Amino acid sequence: MKSITINGSQRESVGKAASKTLRNAGKVPCVLYGGDNPIHFSANELAFSKLVYTPDVHTVVIDLENGGKFNAIVQDLQFHPVTDKILHADFFQLHDDKEVTLGIPVKFQGTSPGILAGGVLSKNKRKLNVRALPKNLPDFITADISEMKIGNKLYVTEVANDDYTIMHPDNTVICQVRISRAAMKASQEAANDADLDDDEAPAAE
Repeated sequence: MKSITINGSQRESVGKAASKTLRNAGKVPCVLYGGDNPIHFSANELAFSKLVYTPDVHTVVIDLENGGKFNAIVQDLQFHPVTDKILHADFFQLHDDKEVTLGIPVKFQGTSPGILAGGVLSKNKRKLNVRALPKNLPDFITADISEMKIGNKLYVTEVANDDYTIMHPDNTVICQVRISRAAMKASQEAANDADLDDDEAPAAE
């Protein structure tokens, strides 16, 4: 999985006043969990742009001024309700020998015969929660729709992989090909026209 580096400065002062001062300076108060003790630090808000405003998922290298460097994932981001500015960020430290659960985007691939026949692809799951060692976390999960006809569903069992465990029930539907409203309306109109033709047909003598 691709990684993004966030440079930070460890902070000693915590609390509302200290956090407000950091935000006024264009920085985000952050906490790294998962180690022996939580690590409080701050980072420039601009450093989060490639991490937040993208459909992709990345791990993070937190590089602190004091020489500390940690592999992590984003655990939680708090945004301002009006401005959408990042108010606080929580990270969770990754360990090579410990599995972690992360939401991985689904990439739909292939041309569905059902869609070519007038169906519509309904995407039930755009992300799947998977559990794996950090080295086995995928950038995305491929959902192949090339064999799907109208009425077919693709379940999580069909994208299973030995490198990770999908944390959803086996009957979870990733996507399905439905008949489109236009096609359904056309079918109903054709059926109605056929009924009218039958009603208008002369009776046999």
